[in-house]
Amino acid sequence: MANKTKMKIALVCPASLPATQFGGILFLCVDIARETSNAGNDVTIYTTDLDFANNAHTFSKKLPRIEKIGNFLINRSHVWFSFKLFYVNPRMYFQLKKDKPDIIHTIGIRSFQSLIAAIVSKRNKIPLVISDQGGLTTHPDIKNNSLIGRIFYKIQKPFISFVIKQATKISVPNEYEREIFAKLTSPTKIQIIKNGINLEQFSELKLIDFKTKYNIPQDYILFVGRFASVKGVDVLLNAWSKVKQKNQNLNSQLVIMGVDFGFEDEMFRMIKELEISESVTVIRKPPREDVLAAYSQCLFLVLPSRWELSPLTPLEGFAFKKPVISTTAHGIPHTIKNGENSILVEPENFAQLADAIIDLLNDEVKRIQFGNAGYRLVHDVCNSRKMSFDTLELYKTIINQHTPKQ
Repeated sequence: MANKTKMKIALVCPASLPATQFGGILFLCVDIARETSNAGNDVTIYTTDLDFANNAHTFSKKLPRIEKIGNFLINRSHVWFSFKLFYVNPRMYFQLKKDKPDIIHTIGIRSFQSLIAAIVSKRNKIPLVISDQGGLTTHPDIKNNSLIGRIFYKIQKPFISFVIKQATKISVPNEYEREIFAKLTSPTKIQIIKNGINLEQFSELKLIDFKTKYNIPQDYILFVGRFASVKGVDVLLNAWSKVKQKNQNLNSQLVIMGVDFGFEDEMFRMIKELEISESVTVIRKPPREDVLAAYSQCLFLVLPSRWELSPLTPLEGFAFKKPVISTTAHGIPHTIKNGENSILVEPENFAQLADAIIDLLNDEVKRIQFGNAGYRLVHDVCNSRKMSFDTLELYKTIINQHTPKQ
């Protein structure tokens, strides 16, 4: 296997296309698959049959079991049952074991799919790369969950330890996640590979006129993400209410785009209670092309998350030269920089967030400067081509040096 030029790569993820509502790790996995297969490798994503819906628990046997997209394959197996984002699809074990890849890379290690990947890696003596991207020990759901949820997380601990122990290498996007894993395993296992976005999708797509389609004649600021407490939607609404109170003649609109992850009803209740319905447009389950069009015409993005590890949405905004307002929570400052391409405020501080919104609304020069700085970041560093090149080099090094475990 030494000096092998063409690799058989198995990528493992809890969800893949068309379930774009699943978010970041889906896009990362697809981007790696696209770039590494375009480089001439045999690449398959092993995943579930999660379908595109306004939730994270609609599975469809109607999706093709094997689907070719570009130069890579998606191999889906049906989910027997699920608990939150833990999708049990046992058939994936037999598919992965039968195909005998040269290397396995699993993304999202709390998943059933990562457990299967680690078992196949151990039994077939296949090197394993793991990426989490989910805040293994820092995600707020770990502490702020129901009793059943907390029990479930405790049950997962030995399985997660097994996955980490079996890993040949751990790919992390920044120092923040490196420090998380360094407490759980040898630092020599860990390699930083910056997350990136697919810039080609922006140049190839003919954008619709977003304002015309959604009847938004005025300028607007944009939130894109899950309707979930962790994304700070409530903080955003309270901040927007304060912005409107301070600037009663302000004609700008707040556009909120996303899918429900448990906060949608509360979001609409807050909009009504705060009396901001006329200045807020909510777009549920938006098509991907509409999200990209929304980026292109907004003034800037507002993403007041309580937790993020290495967010991709700000990078997508940067691709359109749009600045971002976000928070100092967890891994966010390791991805975007306060005063350079963004304004970062304290998480949950809606008064500070309101002041930041007013600042950018009133300062076109700052919007242009920050937007241009973000644009340079994604073109120079945080793009899927560089991310996938670095990942592919990691695969090559592992395969060339791999000695099967006894």
